[in-house]
Amino acid sequence: MPKITCTRLIAWDALHRIPGHEGICRAFHGHRYSAEITCAADALDGVGRVVDFSVIKKKVGGWIDTNWDHTAILMRGDPDPAVKAVCDSNARYGRPVYMMDVPPTAENIAAELFRIATDLLREDGVSVQRVRVWETPNCYADVTG
Repeated sequence: MPKITCTRLIAWDALHRIPGHEGICRAFHGHRYSAEITCAADALDGVGRVVDFSVIKKKVGGWIDTNWDHTAILMRGDPDPAVKAVCDSNARYGRPVYMMDVPPTAENIAAELFRIATDLLREDGVSVQRVRVWETPNCYADVTG
């Protein structure tokens, strides 16, 4: 029997920098990120769905809106002194800065979102199969379960 999945696309805007990067990505810069959240379930629901797309949008998209959209995704312990200024500025405007324990590469952001989406969708009987994070229209990273 074939495995049936569904995928929801969610997009957001954020600033990041990659400490230790050998090129221009060591500077602060922004992206229009997109993420594809691919889900599966043991059986389709009574309507014939893995999960309603609006559930993914509400739960995962809502989390992204609160934590990653129009803010900075930075690394905890980043030695650049501007990190404190970004954190202070965002606090004044009521926006968080999302601190990761690893550099905020597309790969690490995809892994973080995979973990978060898995937690958020578990109670709906949905398993996250893949998270693909597009950092640019030409570059993406995948995490699969």
